[in-house]
Order: sequence, then structure tokens, then C-alpha cells
Amino acid sequence: MTHELLIADKTTSSWSLRGWLAFRAFDIPVRLHTTRLYRDGFAAEVEAFAPGARTVPVVRRPTGAVLSDSLAIGWHLAEAFPEKGLLPEDPAARADAMSLVAEMHAGFAALRAECPMNLRTAWAGFSASDAVRADLARLELIWGRAMAAHGGPWLCGDYSLADVFFAPVATRILTYDLPVSGPALAYAKAQVAHAPMRQWRAMALVEDPEDTVYDMALDRRPYPAPAPLAARAVKEGPSENSTCPYSGDPVRHFMAVNGRVFGFCNARCRDKTVADPEAWPDFMAIFAG
Repeated sequence: MTHELLIADKTTSSWSLRGWLAFRAFDIPVRLHTTRLYRDGFAAEVEAFAPGARTVPVVRRPTGAVLSDSLAIGWHLAEAFPEKGLLPEDPAARADAMSLVAEMHAGFAALRAECPMNLRTAWAGFSASDAVRADLARLELIWGRAMAAHGGPWLCGDYSLADVFFAPVATRILTYDLPVSGPALAYAKAQVAHAPMRQWRAMALVEDPEDTVYDMALDRRPYPAPAPLAARAVKEGPSENSTCPYSGDPVRHFMAVNGRVFGFCNARCRDKTVADPEAWPDFMAIFAG
């Protein structure tokens, strides 16, 4: 048996992203379920998944117990899988990581409200309010202290729950072109280049419908992620591989990249790879070979 995770729209649900990263970034198995925010039936779907829960992410443990908040999910996984490194072993780094997680969970209200996460686009001409600038100053302070204390490359040394919780913040810095220093900007760029983040966004582009709920009255810019390899779906093989890089099943759907054809067991496996081939280590192992 494994954990089960209910999330919502990958493009805009920052708390869903945190819940998913807590599993994916640390290679913890999870069965994923998806609902849609701002749709009729959302509350009923959450209630059906976990009676008493009101929003996402929600986790059902193998025992049947429910975790209905991202903070609870993170603490549980760190406790249940100590070998996975969700929190640093060093006591000082561990304390800092826990403090960073808690502050992100409780704070930065202006930044979160005025700069909604959107993984489809970036915006030009956004003017940060005084409240957003105050949140950015606080980010600069706590990120700088953590990386100076623990040597990077992430906030508390190796990637930890602290980085999970600040991942959606990093996207906001880049998509709204927020005024931050060089080190904070470099950290934000490292976040959007991180393989699990690229995987989440690739799936979002394939799975999520276009949604205008967080559109801004601003000109659009390209989303500030590493440029993916140019790939496209094709109708036929033959492909270089006979089995899907993810499932091991026979290939039936095909993708072309750099004049080469690769196969996948279903359209979803193909399409998420088309969106960003380099996000997927299992595919890149075949591509490099």
C-alpha cells in the first residue's frame, strides 16, 4: 500500500505543488488524484476523498489516516521517511529548515495575494506594492542567512522541505520580474530549473485547461524556464526504443526530437515528454544512449 495525494490544477495551485514536491523530490511513492479548483463539485470531491477536508493538498496514509494540510504532510513524510532527507540531519540546518517552512506556511500574504502562481506565462510591467516589497525584503533576509549559514546550493545545504515550500515563491519572482538581488534571483532560477519542477510544469501544460482566473491586465512574456528541446508528437514509428521509458510497456505513441523518434505506452507519457524532454531522467537515459 502507498500514500494517496489529492491535488488540484498544476498551473495555478501552489499548495498542490508543495504537496506533490514533498513526495516527488524525495522519491517517495504516491498515488495521485486530481480535482479542479473553482469548479462545481470541488468541495464534494475533496470531501469524498477525505471526509472533513476542505481544500488541497490532502493525503491519505496507507493506514487510512488523513493529512489535510501541506505543513502536516511535510512533517509526516519527514518523520515517516527519515532516510529520504526531507529535513537536514545537522541540528542547526534542521532547525533553520523547519523555521523556514513554518514562516512560508504562515506568511508572505501580500506576495501570495498580489502575485498568483501561473506556470503558463510571465507578465510584463508588474508594479510591486509596498507590501510585496516588504515580503521580498524578508525573503532576501531569510534566504541569505540560511545559504550563508549552510553553504548552499539550496537554502539549508541539500534540497529540503524548505526549498519545497519556497518553490512557488521562486516562480513568482521570475514571472512577475520582482525586484530582488542577484543571489535571490539565482536561487529562483535554480528552482524553476530543478527537474521535479520542470516535470510538474510539463504535466501542467499537457493536463490543465486554459484558465483565466489569475490572468493579469498586463502584457505577457514567455515563462522564464530553461528552453526545452524542440519535440513534437508524430503518428508513427519506428522508434529507437521498443518499451516505454516510464512503464516498460510496449510503445504505441511516438515523439520526434532532433530527427529521432521515440515511443511511449500512451499519449500522456508521450505528451508530458514532448512538453519538456529534459525534465524526465528516464527518457533522457534513452535519448543519451
